[in-house]
Amino acid sequence: MAHLPSASTPPDDGVTIVNTGCCHDCGGRCVLKAHVKEGRIIRFESDTGPEPQIRACARGRAYRQRLYSPERLKYPLRRVGARGQGRFERIGWDEALDTVADQLKRVKTTYGNAAILFLPGAGNQGILHGPTAPGMMLQAFGGFTRYWGIPSYEGALFASMATYGTIRTGHSRDDLLNSKLIVMWGWNPANTVWDPETSLAVAKARENGARIVAVDPRHTDSVATFAHQWIPIRPGTDAAMLIAMAHVIIAEGLLDRAFIEKYTVGFDAYRDYVLGKSDGVAKTPGWAEPITKVPADVITGLARAYATQKPAALIAGWGPARTAMGEQYSRAANVLCAMTGNIGIPGGYAAGFMRAYSSRETGHLMKKDPGKQIDKSKGIPSANPVENGALPRPDTLYKLSGGTNATSARIHQGRIWDAILRGRAGGYPTDLKMAYIVASNCLNQYPNANRGAEALRSLEFVVVHEQFMTPTARFADIVLPVNTFMERSDIAPPWLGSPYYIYLNQAVAPLHDTKSDLEICRALAPRIDVPADFFNMNDEQILRLFASRRKDIADFDTMQRDGVLKIKLPEPIVAFREQVADPDHHPFPTLSGKIEIACDHLAEMENPRIPAVPQYLGHPEHFDTPLAQKYPLQLLTAHSKVRTHSTLERVPWLQAMEDHGAWIHPVDARARQIENGDAIDIFNDRGRVRTTARVTERIMPGVVNVCQGAWYTPDESGVDVGACANTLTRDEPSPGGAFPMNSALVQVARVSRQPQEDQ
Repeated sequence: MAHLPSASTPPDDGVTIVNTGCCHDCGGRCVLKAHVKEGRIIRFESDTGPEPQIRACARGRAYRQRLYSPERLKYPLRRVGARGQGRFERIGWDEALDTVADQLKRVKTTYGNAAILFLPGAGNQGILHGPTAPGMMLQAFGGFTRYWGIPSYEGALFASMATYGTIRTGHSRDDLLNSKLIVMWGWNPANTVWDPETSLAVAKARENGARIVAVDPRHTDSVATFAHQWIPIRPGTDAAMLIAMAHVIIAEGLLDRAFIEKYTVGFDAYRDYVLGKSDGVAKTPGWAEPITKVPADVITGLARAYATQKPAALIAGWGPARTAMGEQYSRAANVLCAMTGNIGIPGGYAAGFMRAYSSRETGHLMKKDPGKQIDKSKGIPSANPVENGALPRPDTLYKLSGGTNATSARIHQGRIWDAILRGRAGGYPTDLKMAYIVASNCLNQYPNANRGAEALRSLEFVVVHEQFMTPTARFADIVLPVNTFMERSDIAPPWLGSPYYIYLNQAVAPLHDTKSDLEICRALAPRIDVPADFFNMNDEQILRLFASRRKDIADFDTMQRDGVLKIKLPEPIVAFREQVADPDHHPFPTLSGKIEIACDHLAEMENPRIPAVPQYLGHPEHFDTPLAQKYPLQLLTAHSKVRTHSTLERVPWLQAMEDHGAWIHPVDARARQIENGDAIDIFNDRGRVRTTARVTERIMPGVVNVCQGAWYTPDESGVDVGACANTLTRDEPSPGGAFPMNSALVQVARVSRQPQEDQ
């Protein structure tokens, strides 16, 4: 067992306080102080140190119930029933690892390494533990096939790269105090955190006089807490409203012409689209009103306010980009920031991907050289032998580094199930035969869960590293039990904006017969003849090696002792401050060196679904398509305040805070004879979920919300009684990679209150 450091001398009651933290994929990596007595955590407190305090939310504070849950996986398991039934028997570690090793070698010999599908997830966000070690091991084994695209942000990432050439477009939260106007567009930091300081910074900005406007189909907790004005908008039409705002700003001469001329390229092409010169349709607020359901005068008022109340921060959240044409929303938001000159100045904001300080990248303070481009004819180099030399995908920004890997050897995550089922015959790069799944409840979190169940059943072998018997683990042949971040040490980087690290000191000894992902790889690597040099280092040695390569970790021992390293910056982070102050010596990291309102890299794709300038585009499950006659409601799959994606499901303290029901407006409920608390079915051609109606005016008519992350639990008739949102979502991504999680049409029906008599 590793050394268990303590930050304090045990008091008379025998309690030791261990400085550690929370490390799941929510918008924060937060301080937790574990109070340990007789080897067991008896309570948590959070950051009590100097500001900024990195304080945990209810999810982190409830972690003790997850750690000690009776549902924890305790030992290796082997499937004994049909795949998906969840019937397993206990086996020992040697037998489990031998089985996995034999299957890896069999698949490699029979089909080649490309038949091995590696599905890493975000269930653990530490530097050391999670998918890192298994990925290195499989790479050394000869490689694997993996996905590209992340549901949370792929649309925003694509748009950020196309416009700015980088994903580092955010400001630190303290800069919000310099804003006169803050537009929270599809952004709900009260629940999704977006760095631990966010809610406090927004509250302080409001107290400082900033006006806050929220654009969202739901009256979220953030709207209720912070906003002066709520503008409900039809899901998937956000680009139309942003483009109509651009029309107001252009027509009324409110744009920042000097900024546009000095720092951007392609504005004339966008202006022609907005004014209707290129297609004969002027994108006025009157044009946008029937599309968005936002009154034209409201659109006009927000446009004028944003253009004139500088500095203004348009924070374009990722939710509206999780739509079938989500890249266009994000691009339109980026361009609006540029048109008003709200980029590179304190109190402004560039929208985009919105990463600010985040220390995830090793060279986070180093400039990229946009001149170092991929030679398309030679393919893309990769340390993964399966990918090395593969040509770039046609609809990707392969000339820019720092975005999604452009290799054609990868499969979009949203198409993984289809790729498993159809393989090369379906146009995919390989036929997949086995899946190695780590830190991922992919069946639950990828779109079209019923299709996913079919795909997992078709594989020859599935191994899953897991802590609970999740819907994905139920489909495994071998389940390897993994311990939690309370039972091992790690370093957690922040999420997007705040400059800090969390050092997760191991608080208690590993429970049951569990191992870390790294320990599993140490034991598995020699069984598949992989050199184990990296795995032979102990955890602390690896973490010290990581820290030694960082510019911003000067004192490892102090960080380890305190459980946190808060990095003091001389001034707030302002994205593109240098580019705006000195463009001759600090060009934007695009191919042109400027903000690309019209992007030549997009134009050369010659794909009308990825236009060079932002456009409002429909899709097969938009509100105005024929399918809407059959399924008239639009589905939202927002984040829950009591889960981190599908993690922290079934934690009693969190379940008591908020149940998993579906928000539906009273108008839609009355039309279906639904009352608050009724059991309802939500369904479309992909599946049917059963949940509880929460009739509320906090959601606009025509929209129903089912928070993502609830566990997929189909009953004998195929109805998902767990109400996993992805039972209903589409698995066809946008050309730029955006996930259509908020672009599904559904119908809702009340489940009969009394059993009906047989007819």
